[in-house]
Amino acid sequence: MGGPAGGPGVDPDSTAQVITQSHSSAPRPRGTGARDEAELRDYRAAFAVARSAMALLSPEGEVLAANPALATLLGAAPERLAAVGAGALLGLAGDPHARAAFHDVLTGRRDRLRCTRRITRQDGAALLAEVTLSRTGASPLLLTVEDVGERDALREQLRHLRMHDPVTKLPNRALFFERLTDACDSAPGRGTGRIGLCYLDLDGFKAVNDTLGHRVGDELLAAVARRLLACAEPGGHLVARLGGDEFALLVRDSTGTGQATALAESVLTALQQPFDVAGQRLAVSASIGVVEREAPGSSATGLMQAADTTLYWAKADGKARWTLFDPERNEHRMTRQALSRTLRQAVERGEFVLDYQPLVALDTGELRGVEALVRWEHPHFGRLAPNRFIGLAEEDGSIVQLGRWVLAEGCRQARAWQLAHPAAPLVVSVNVAVRQMWDSDLVSDVAGILAETGLPPRLLQLELTESAVMGSAGRPLQALHALHEMGVRIAIDDFGTGYSNLAYMSRLPVSALKLDGSFVQGFRSAEHPNPADETIVEALVDLAHRLGLTVTAECVENAEQAERLRRIGCDTGQGWHYSRPVGPDAISGLLA
Repeated sequence: MGGPAGGPGVDPDSTAQVITQSHSSAPRPRGTGARDEAELRDYRAAFAVARSAMALLSPEGEVLAANPALATLLGAAPERLAAVGAGALLGLAGDPHARAAFHDVLTGRRDRLRCTRRITRQDGAALLAEVTLSRTGASPLLLTVEDVGERDALREQLRHLRMHDPVTKLPNRALFFERLTDACDSAPGRGTGRIGLCYLDLDGFKAVNDTLGHRVGDELLAAVARRLLACAEPGGHLVARLGGDEFALLVRDSTGTGQATALAESVLTALQQPFDVAGQRLAVSASIGVVEREAPGSSATGLMQAADTTLYWAKADGKARWTLFDPERNEHRMTRQALSRTLRQAVERGEFVLDYQPLVALDTGELRGVEALVRWEHPHFGRLAPNRFIGLAEEDGSIVQLGRWVLAEGCRQARAWQLAHPAAPLVVSVNVAVRQMWDSDLVSDVAGILAETGLPPRLLQLELTESAVMGSAGRPLQALHALHEMGVRIAIDDFGTGYSNLAYMSRLPVSALKLDGSFVQGFRSAEHPNPADETIVEALVDLAHRLGLTVTAECVENAEQAERLRRIGCDTGQGWHYSRPVGPDAISGLLA
């Protein structure tokens, strides 16, 4: 950069005169003659018209010659710079380190010096310059001075544009992560040593963009940003737009969880008031994930992952709220993810086992059947109940593979009991998921397993949830009829919690109902009866019997419940009053 060659009131020839008059002003080429004189003239002309600010220095550090660009930069004529000490010119007197390095170049201890100096011009103004002093041989030395103030200002301006969001003018994701990382790294030894983070997402913002357009959406984002700044300003907290409709607020030197949650609460309150944007009155809310913890040992990535998880919880819990990070809940989520990743391989590795819970006749107390209940013998988490993994299996489709294994293992065990105790054949009841009805050929699977194990179809009962059966049509309905014609029993599990449409059920090939345990829990004791529950159960049992269906009561926990259910007319009972789910050997013991 530097000033233009010449400049106001500066004669380019004056510098050439200084070079000629100084016995060491410019290195002369070796040799003599017209060619050498021509090269010397070219050198002088280049020095005079160069845009870079330059000077030639003597071994003592005095200016032998200065070109017009340097004179313009410093606000002085070139001839007035001659014989001036470069150290004074560059303000080295107050900087011992720079002065020593400058002296080392003059004396030949080093070949080059490059540093940034704040130089005072003749008019008193200051400029930031990059100074380079180089040795060109024995003498003279070449000094170049470049004004970097504009360059640094431009660089800072470009950085600001690069690190700020153009819509809201807030710091963007890159700058936020930079500040968050700095807050984590610099926390030890300063302030409270804690850090807080509020990560928020606008609820329903996509609908605004889709219906009113992105221009209105951008105006809404800018208005939201202003309210967030108003919330953060009293505490001096950083507000950033991370992208889309996501914002974050950083609390450095947090005083505790209460400060972060109070900030989140103030944000929710601020967003409750409608926004007047582009002639539209818009209402938005936000879901906020709040994380507050000790900064030492934390990382920007880890904090954002925790905040993102907590934001997801806030949305799942109903939106328009803040949720605080819960390590136990997060551990459960991590465990769930770990189980999901290994579920398919666990079936192949044979990590599942079956327990069986007896189905007992309420009138005689005889063992009529068992329900097969799958357990996961996990190598790291131990034995897991179905509620820990069945939902995952239904989500990723592995329930089809798992359900086929449960069906095959249950039928194999039931056939073994039949052969060992032919006088007391047991019905094995196996749960069937909805996806097994849609994503597999259930009829073919059942037929193949029955043929392979030799179990009579009458000793197999398939349990489906009430909602699955009520909504069945097409292929699932055809499968139910085919299974019924095969001789397999169909039972409706957890009856009474869904549609409870007995009229529709009368047209389905159903053999039994299993009343949901919530009804039986109302049968606590004779001293504290629940007339409503008893009336409902009595009506359901009566209707089911009129339709030719048997009724099983789940969750029978004591003798009083069993007796009242027997009087009402329930056929079988299942629950801890009779037995917890047990291994096949225990069932064999009951049969013996």
